[in-house]
Amino acid sequence: MQLLNKIGSMLGLLAILIFSLGCTPTSTELPSKTETLKAMRLANQYFMDKWPDTGKTIVTNKERPSNIWTRGVYYEGLMALYATDPKPTYYDYAVEWGESHNWNFRDGVTTRNADNQCAGQTYIDLYELDPQEERIANTKASIDSMMVTDKIDDWDWIDAIQMAMPVFSKLGALYRDTAYFERMYDMYAYSKYQEGEEGLYNPEDGLWWRDADYDPPYTEPNGEDCYWSRGNGWVVAALVKVLEDIPDDEIHREEYELDLKAMLNALVKVQREDGFWNASLHDPTNYGGKEATGTSLFVYGMAWGLNNNLIDSATYYPVVVKGWNALLEESLHDDGFLGYVQSTGKEPSTGQPVTYDKQPDFEDYGLGCFLLAGSEVYKLSTER
Repeated sequence: MQLLNKIGSMLGLLAILIFSLGCTPTSTELPSKTETLKAMRLANQYFMDKWPDTGKTIVTNKERPSNIWTRGVYYEGLMALYATDPKPTYYDYAVEWGESHNWNFRDGVTTRNADNQCAGQTYIDLYELDPQEERIANTKASIDSMMVTDKIDDWDWIDAIQMAMPVFSKLGALYRDTAYFERMYDMYAYSKYQEGEEGLYNPEDGLWWRDADYDPPYTEPNGEDCYWSRGNGWVVAALVKVLEDIPDDEIHREEYELDLKAMLNALVKVQREDGFWNASLHDPTNYGGKEATGTSLFVYGMAWGLNNNLIDSATYYPVVVKGWNALLEESLHDDGFLGYVQSTGKEPSTGQPVTYDKQPDFEDYGLGCFLLAGSEVYKLSTER
């Protein structure tokens, strides 16, 4: 028994040592508004300097147009930065991007692919700032063409919920047409309750499987369900954006709020001690390590929830503080580059290892996630 006690003590000391080496001390408060905005400006300027031509194609393993989903997510973040810090250069950069693609989608208006439609979020935002019909015509035509059919099973992977669902909610709010709200709910509900065996959402854990390939009996190496960090982050972001758009009396609002709160509650339990979240939310041994995109999206959702009195400060404010400070201290480089951004893919193993210095295959969407988080943290911060 004494030997077992000694072994237990030694293991405890070892765990403490590992913890202390692997964790970065962070403040118990958020940075000031000035500090948060400075970080957002720095990261964004790095990208704008790197990509002065908004219409330039993106070349990785192949050449792609610059209105694909990765760039669409960046512009979501840029518009959030512009709402916080209305510099004309940000607006002009976004308008130039829309104009360079004739305000259209990859594969044109007939596309039903959510990734292609992601650009529509920014097109609509820019239309609302300056209602030129050309800015919104293709987006509306694409969504309207979907609504004259009975097909609702397009969003068979959870990333799609973020890419396209807010396009429906923005159109519904802009035109005061509840038909957009109804169709987006039908598509969301199909993903949630029907896709795969019994839907992609697991109410027991408050988290989503990325697609039907990851439904049970698929498990992570430790036997847990596979909940990919960024995939769940996309759903968090979608719910935030939809709740921003729909009226208080929209009939599905309560369900969206409950889903968001359930997810945020689940995420509190799996935050790393250093403030980040692992790529695999329920298996820290499977490519465990700091990951900035999921972390940014979770901070975004929680900060929005606090700013809108949806969640309680005692539980969630410390989580946001740890997450945002970790991003500023451990992810953001002095030149504005963001480290620990996982490459594109669909599971924890994608693009590994994810490190401080490694360049992901696409870095634009990582910045978009970071700017979305910063835009809500800024509102939550105090000036000092």
